Amino acid sequence: MIPVPLLILAAPAPIPTPEAQKIEALIQAVAALQGAVFIRNGSEHTPAEAAEHLRLKWRNAGKRVKTAPEFIQHCASGSSMSGRPYEIRFKDGHTVLSRDWLWTELKRMEAAR
Repeated sequence: MIPVPLLILAAPAPIPTPEAQKIEALIQAVAALQGAVFIRNGSEHTPAEAAEHLRLKWRNAGKRVKTAPEFIQHCASGSSMSGRPYEIRFKDGHTVLSRDWLWTELKRMEAAR
């Protein structure tokens, strides 16, 4: 018998949902904050480091996070290990909770659509 080569078809990449696009836009907005410092568990991080951490938490959340509000609540508001909130210190020195900044950014994005 002659072996028949197997044809393996790759599944197409999933089409991003509007909510996934919103989440990615929020993460990109974090990465774009020039001169900001992200404070996580008392440690300071760059916007790029913060964005990568948020992507990791989103990936680890899996199907538990389906919407941008769920992302803010479960991934981007604070440490699941220590319970401490994440903060953003801007170039001018004022500090806000990341949760508050992300909610404002989400509302701004949705209003622009």
